[in-house]
Amino acid sequence: MRTLSLLLVMVLTATSLLMAQEDKKPAYGWKNSVVGDLNFTQNAFDNWQQGGENSWSWALNINAKFENDQEKYNWSNSGKLALGQTQIGDADPRKAADEIKVESVYTYKLGVLINPYISGALLTQATKGYTYDPKVAVSDFFDPAYLTESVGVGFKPNEIIKTRLGAALKQTLTNTYTGYADDPATTTIEDFKNEIGAESVTDINWKVSERILYVGKLGMFTNFEGLNTVDVDWDNTFSAMVSEIIKVSFNIRLYYDRDVSPKRQLKQTLAVGLSYTFL
Repeated sequence: MRTLSLLLVMVLTATSLLMAQEDKKPAYGWKNSVVGDLNFTQNAFDNWQQGGENSWSWALNINAKFENDQEKYNWSNSGKLALGQTQIGDADPRKAADEIKVESVYTYKLGVLINPYISGALLTQATKGYTYDPKVAVSDFFDPAYLTESVGVGFKPNEIIKTRLGAALKQTLTNTYTGYADDPATTTIEDFKNEIGAESVTDINWKVSERILYVGKLGMFTNFEGLNTVDVDWDNTFSAMVSEIIKVSFNIRLYYDRDVSPKRQLKQTLAVGLSYTFL
């Protein structure tokens, strides 16, 4: 009887362990999300003795991610659209944000933390850009556009951070505003530039609390012809949900490309507005 009871306990224990393992199996398949933020600010003055100037600004951000996670592979696709304008007084509206970014990464799972990948990315803008005083057009849609293809290995120690390193090709395409692709060492004006080098991309998605999220992306590219210079694109966004639809976000982006400017470029945006999750 004691032997039968012991056998029954062993069977029940084994069954419980198997059921627990089944519950822990990852949910494979597509995981999709599309989130949009719209922010608007307006100031108007009429006989306001303390002074002031009429102004308005708006900003739109749409972030999409479509990820197919399977046992043997992961195919992650992401897209970002950022647009915005601002106007002060009687001046013409000016661009405040303009970015189109698409990225696709296919990773083959070897069953370890380090896995091979292949990726492609596109970065450009939607509308014409200007410098002012005087007003001069300096960029436009696909002018410039940056294409990057990479193959290498990726490392994902946890759900917060993932990074990858590989050999890469980077193309710069221009049309009218050729300064982004032109080689000053030649007598001709180039509108296309191809670079061979190495790329490193690190993504961080950290849920600090139930309502605060940090999303960071650090991309670096170095040309094999000049290892002393590294192109850097470091994008950081802190966002907090005040309510179900009201969101506060702070973005700071550091960008350095010696072919565009000998100094680093910095952009900062603080926004309060509406956020809506479509998927």
